[in-house]
Amino acid sequence: MERIKDTIQNVMSELQSKKAHPDQPGPEELLKKALTKKELEHIKFNYFKKGVLCVEVDSSAWLYQLNLKKEGLMGKLRRYLGGLKDIRLRLGG
Repeated sequence: MERIKDTIQNVMSELQSKKAHPDQPGPEELLKKALTKKELEHIKFNYFKKGVLCVEVDSSAWLYQLNLKKEGLMGKLRRYLGGLKDIRLRLGG
């Protein structure tokens, strides 16, 4: 019988290997190109699912700043992530 830890690792590695376009950068890499170095210090990529990109921000001040830039950021990312519908910024991290 396979251990749960091994099963989870196998599933995660399969999911990571099944990218639609392996040569195309993922949402996390695109965020690194779209944001400044200072902004990147205050965010953490959470998930990209069903066209929604979720990012955690470490303070309410940075949450406010990034919300002001949200539309411009979506415009930049849509060029590479065609299915992007929304960016959710939430306090966490």
